[in-house]
Order: sequence, then C-alpha cells, then structure tokens
Amino acid sequence: WVPWTSMAFCLLSKTTKLILLDSLLQEREMAQKSGRLYAKAVFTGFKRGQRNQHENTALLKVEGCANKDEAGWYIGKRCVYVYKAKNKTSVPNSKEKSQLRCIWGKVTRSHGNAGSVRAKFRRNLPPQAMGRRVRVMMYPSRI
Repeated sequence: WVPWTSMAFCLLSKTTKLILLDSLLQEREMAQKSGRLYAKAVFTGFKRGQRNQHENTALLKVEGCANKDEAGWYIGKRCVYVYKAKNKTSVPNSKEKSQLRCIWGKVTRSHGNAGSVRAKFRRNLPPQAMGRRVRVMMYPSRI
C-alpha cells in the first residue's frame, strides 16, 4: 500500500502526512540494517576430469564473483551447507531439538576463470546438495 496514491491520504492534514511518511521511512531504514554475514553460493558439482570425479572437493559458484581475482578474496573462508534432516537432534546450549544440520568446510582455491571456487568439507557433500545453497562466511578475515 502506497499512502500518497490513495484518496484518503489526500484528505489528511499536512502534519499527519509527514508523520505517516516519516514512519514509513523509519520502517524501510530498519529493514535495511539487518544483513547477512555470509555470501551466497551454489554447489555446482564435484571436482572432476573428463572421466573421473573427485567427491572430496566441491565446486562453488559464489554470487557476485565473476573472475579469478574476485574469487581469490574467498580463499581461506569458512563455508557451510545447511540442510534439514528427518529427525530432531539436541543442539548445544539450547533446550529445544532441531532438524537443522550443517556440514562445515573451507574454500581452498579458485577454479577456472569465471569466479568459481573449490572447497573441502569435513564430510563430503551429498549429491542431493547439487544446485543448492551454500553459505560462504566472511571469516577468517585476511584484511
């Protein structure tokens, strides 16, 4: 709903209009303040040759990363594949059980010239994860 397009908005006093517009701007600013602390990536597949596939190395396409130089920034960063499992398990420092599980890994090097990176995970990613979201964290920082 955009207030200045409705007929009821035109009938309001000037101060009421200012209050309404100010509250809308504050809501928009508050929504922008919360941000994610990771880069979005997609698990595109495993490292492979023409015939052989190496499941111990995953290929990730990072969003907004278009060349080898930009991919170099992500080397050494932690990455995590978050997924939902069937059963609930206990979570450290929490009373509730959760279905969410994660597999942690680390970006090891760039791959190709189009901004993809290679990553090694503690446990190999399952094939069902291909095409799914992987989070590349902004730490550890090398700045």
